[in-house]
Amino acid sequence: MAGSLSIISAAFLIPLAVIISYYDVCYRRIPNAFVLATLIAGILINAFFGGIHGAVTSIGGCLIGFTLMFVLHVFGAMGAGDVKLFAAIGALTGANLVLPTFLIVTLTGGVLGVASMLRAGQLKFTMMRVFQILIGLLPGYKLPRFPVPVDRRYTIPYGVAITFGSLISLVLFRS
Repeated sequence: MAGSLSIISAAFLIPLAVIISYYDVCYRRIPNAFVLATLIAGILINAFFGGIHGAVTSIGGCLIGFTLMFVLHVFGAMGAGDVKLFAAIGALTGANLVLPTFLIVTLTGGVLGVASMLRAGQLKFTMMRVFQILIGLLPGYKLPRFPVPVDRRYTIPYGVAITFGSLISLVLFRS
């Protein structure tokens, strides 16, 4: 049963990853239609395989995924589309896999961020900002807020990290 759930989830996530990556890289937008389709599919797939318990686990995964990414959104690290997408992915993976998926997505985003930083030639500048953020976390210091760069070379299309990290997580934790 878990094998069938994994295959169906992968069959849904693979084309989603391609489509979301295209839109996020080209337009820096994640269309709500794909997010809504992922959310509905996640709840229906989990309800089909797990009944009411599966549906509740799916909704729980959505809420946990939303909360995790919303915290990052509040600090300006994520866009609203990324928050909604990860909430929908949480509905697909279920509550028990949201945290491991979040970890894999974060690592995937880190690799994507380092590659983007090196490509743009912004290693020193970015490391200085990271240092400023770390200092801002200390008691008595204020957390800095940085404007979103206008040049897209200095931003990361995080939908790519979310979808491909979710696929990696699915392979690692559900196979």
